[in-house]
Parts: sequence; structure tokens; C-alpha cells
Amino acid sequence: MKLRVATAALAIGGAAIAGYLTYVHYAHVAPICTTGGCEEVQRSKYAELAGVPVALLGVIAYATLFALAWMRGELAAFGAAIIALTGAAFSGYLLWAQLGPIGAICQWCLANDAVSAALAVLCVVRLLRDPSQEVFASARRTIVAR
Repeated sequence: MKLRVATAALAIGGAAIAGYLTYVHYAHVAPICTTGGCEEVQRSKYAELAGVPVALLGVIAYATLFALAWMRGELAAFGAAIIALTGAAFSGYLLWAQLGPIGAICQWCLANDAVSAALAVLCVVRLLRDPSQEVFASARRTIVAR
């Protein structure tokens, strides 16, 4: 239960960050920024995917992870792990874009990266710990036996 509560709490934090960046996008305002690169990152071609702000995709992903945190069973745990791992991988790609092609750092994006990585770890741990996960039962027994 603690794992699911921590997942839900991080999902709320991630949704707050992504929600703020979604607001910035649609309001056409500059984000509050101490690193000096937030506005440049938010205006870059990497801030949208197929015309949709990546921040909005983040809000949707975090809301889904929040909902899945309260659901029991292997399907919820598996779905959360897939979403969280995809989000962490995409965050890594966007971090590369900031450090490389964009050449600017966004503090909000870095905060999102940290939340995304933590959620990926929590969701994978949940998937592996869930006793109903028969697929992983033999793997757990092997690891514990060593």
C-alpha cells in the first residue's frame, strides 16, 4: 500500500509540473525560470509531438498513473510500469534535446525528469513485488535464493 501511495503522490507532483507547463504553452506566457532556458525549451520544436504539447501528454500520463496506483491486480501494475517506463524514456530523450540541439536547460523539465524516473522505479518495483504476478514468481524465487 505504501508503494501505491508514493506512486500516487509522485503522480500528483508530476501532474502539477506538467499542468503548469501546459498552461504556459496555451497562455503564451514565459514560465517562471531561474535557469534562464525555460522559455527557449518551451518554444522549441521538441515541446510538441504531432502538434500536441508534450506537457499535455505528461498530464494525461500522470493522471493515468494516479488512477492505476489505486487499482489492484497485475493488469494495473503492468500498465503503470509500461506508462512510467515510456515516460522515463521520453524524458531522457527530451533531456538529450535540452543538452544538445536546444542548448538550454529548463528547471521544470528537470523536475519532471526526476519525477518520471522515480515513478518508473516505483512502478517496476510494484510489478515485481505484486504477489499475484505469477509470471515473475520464479524470477523472484531465483533472486531471493541467491
